[in-house]
Amino acid sequence: MFAFYKKHNNQLYNRLIGLSRDKFFYDNIKLSDDFETRILLIFFHLAIILKIAKGSKYQKKSQETFDNIFLNIEYNIRELGYGDVFVNKKMKSLNKTFYDILINLDKEKILFSRNTDLLKKYFFTKGKTEEEKMHKLAEYLRKFKDFCFDLDVNIMLNGSIDFKYR
Repeated sequence: MFAFYKKHNNQLYNRLIGLSRDKFFYDNIKLSDDFETRILLIFFHLAIILKIAKGSKYQKKSQETFDNIFLNIEYNIRELGYGDVFVNKKMKSLNKTFYDILINLDKEKILFSRNTDLLKKYFFTKGKTEEEKMHKLAEYLRKFKDFCFDLDVNIMLNGSIDFKYR
């Protein structure tokens, strides 16, 4: 008779959107300012957060965070006017991409300047790879990781991340 819906906390999703829109990526690194690039940036940020939160103590909260982020991405794709078939194929592709990033983002060697194969694969595939831009992106993500390591995991998973790169 009554439907009870769990209210989602979109604060982390909104914060990841804000981080992916940082002008640093588009002015300094010259990444293309499109939906795919922003999704990839969200995935790299989220993968770092989930790697840090890894552990049985935060497993349920991490899963809820993952589900909420992907639900919001699906809603946004639907808002762009795509139908069910396209959305399902796109979400399957995005899921594979995210898990590839998550699996290959080794916590111990996370984004060192000399280990940038993952960044090359997703951001610098067209034409000549520009090493300086790739190293800037690796440096940004390394600083983001260092910033997140200093935060309480619950605060981080709730979206209270006030990271400023400069």
